[in-house]
Amino acid sequence: MNEVEKLKQEVLQAQQNSDIASLYVLEQRAHDTFDENTLQGFYMNILDIALERLTNTLEANRVMDMNEVQDFATLRALYEYAIEHYSAGKLHDASALFEVLSGLCNDKKFSSALKFHWIAAKEEISLDDFLSEIADVDATQNAGTFYISCFNTKAQKLLDNSKTDAE
Repeated sequence: MNEVEKLKQEVLQAQQNSDIASLYVLEQRAHDTFDENTLQGFYMNILDIALERLTNTLEANRVMDMNEVQDFATLRALYEYAIEHYSAGKLHDASALFEVLSGLCNDKKFSSALKFHWIAAKEEISLDDFLSEIADVDATQNAGTFYISCFNTKAQKLLDNSKTDAE
């Protein structure tokens, strides 16, 4: 069995097991091995599993545990999906996803960070402006999180203004 067939078999096994974490482990090899169409399908499978896990989590009325590997991978996939929407200018969809994600996890830092994302998208701040004016991208890179987790002082003003508007 050649490398491509072996990788496809591993991906199929992970998909059949709804093992989103294993798919992320295989991600770099998929990038190095698959053509663009196959790679697109690979990411669609991750998203399908993540959306299924989201539905199951909501139906079970539970929160995801950032320390549990499948929940962590699911949150990552859903965050990446929300960022895709944000990047594509689908601000309403991105805002809704960020809102759901902010309440979906037991990790306070993740939930707090997602509130900034949610409000920025809701306030129709573009992703470029969010990254340049609200997020602290350098600090986030140093933090080693899969999500934008560090923000500058303008972020707190955004949050404060949002609370004022809601009152």
